[in-house]
Amino acid sequence: MATEAGAPQPDEPSYIDYEAFLSPDFSPAQFANTLVVSTNNPNDTPLDLSTPLSRVLFDAQEVDSHIDLLTSRSAVPLLEYTREQNQASNRIVTELDTQIKSLNDSYKQLEKEVIDKHAEADEVRQVALRLWETLRLGRSVGRCLQLGRQLEVQQSEIGGPGANEDHRALVRCSYTVLSLREVIDAKGVGEEGYGLGKVEAIRTLQDTVIAPIERSVRETAERFVREFAIPANTTFSQGEEAKAKLESAMTALYLLSPTYGVKPDRWAPRLLLTALDTYIRSCLQTSITSLSRSLGQLPSLDRALAEVTSKCQNIIALEIILHANKPPAHPLLPAPSTHKHPNLIQPLLTHLETGSLASYFWRTMAGSLAARVQDIVNRGGVVARTLKSNKTNVADAIRQAVLKGSQPPGAFATGRNKEKAAEASWDREIAVMVGSVTNNLR
Repeated sequence: MATEAGAPQPDEPSYIDYEAFLSPDFSPAQFANTLVVSTNNPNDTPLDLSTPLSRVLFDAQEVDSHIDLLTSRSAVPLLEYTREQNQASNRIVTELDTQIKSLNDSYKQLEKEVIDKHAEADEVRQVALRLWETLRLGRSVGRCLQLGRQLEVQQSEIGGPGANEDHRALVRCSYTVLSLREVIDAKGVGEEGYGLGKVEAIRTLQDTVIAPIERSVRETAERFVREFAIPANTTFSQGEEAKAKLESAMTALYLLSPTYGVKPDRWAPRLLLTALDTYIRSCLQTSITSLSRSLGQLPSLDRALAEVTSKCQNIIALEIILHANKPPAHPLLPAPSTHKHPNLIQPLLTHLETGSLASYFWRTMAGSLAARVQDIVNRGGVVARTLKSNKTNVADAIRQAVLKGSQPPGAFATGRNKEKAAEASWDREIAVMVGSVTNNLR
């Protein structure tokens, strides 16, 4: 055997430089070049390559002979070594087979006891989750259908137009609509209304019950506001009934005003404000038309002023009722949003940018009346001359109408309302109304 790989034993000398061939930086090209140069004259042309080729072949044959000698001499130890390696490999493989088999058996047992059971448990969990989701959705659907049925009953309690209408049912309907909104609009994952939009029964409920009834309640409440009036001969009990009817209508419109997508601190009872604004403007338009016509037909002036006085007293009654009523609790809004105003008159005054509804009525009417009077004067003729000649009487009649119209109607002229009416001064409103007519009669 060689003392190291490829090297001959000490008793076998060799002229081959094994260390040169085994060197990591050995270069075949450089070795061949050195061999050719050492066996030739660099100036010879052509070079003799037979000698260096024979040298290389001889060296290769020498190495081959040495390998053959080593393998022949060390055949038995090599075979013994190979056999031992094979036996060791076989023992390792046998041992590994046993361990792998044991591992496979353990895995199968684990798969049977854990993985398969986990898969079954996961299926059960999925079923349980879906059953729970179905149960939750079923409860929500059931609640909505129950509220829908309740809403239908409450609407039937309102009755048709006339003396049999139960105005209090408007408020009950409104709160039921809000309860339905609270469920249906809660669309977030895990919320009560999640998934309701996919249920056909809920879509049908919204289209055939909730939306029509909500629209009907809103229109009825707007009609109650539109029809509000306190005639001079109204008794106290009739006034209280008209007040209660208006309060129910205002509460319904307040509650049904849209809340979805509106920040609580910016929310306002839009439906209520719109209905009240429409009512006031309707009173103004009727009064302006009537008074403008009567100025061209002076015999009808007293009747027109009486109508204007009645309209203003209705507005004062409206202001008294609004001032006495606090905003109702709104289930869909936080408490600070519904209590930022002490009463219902404040949002309306803010909307109209005024401090008093009566003052707003007279000032707005005066602004429109001035143009009508100017138009009569510009047309000239008997009408204009008659109006100018009766300038003082017209001014006195308007002054008395403003004073009377700025007082609460008889059914509301009690207690604190009388005191407030006595303390109020309407000099500016009188001056504005009288001036809108007389200032243009020159």
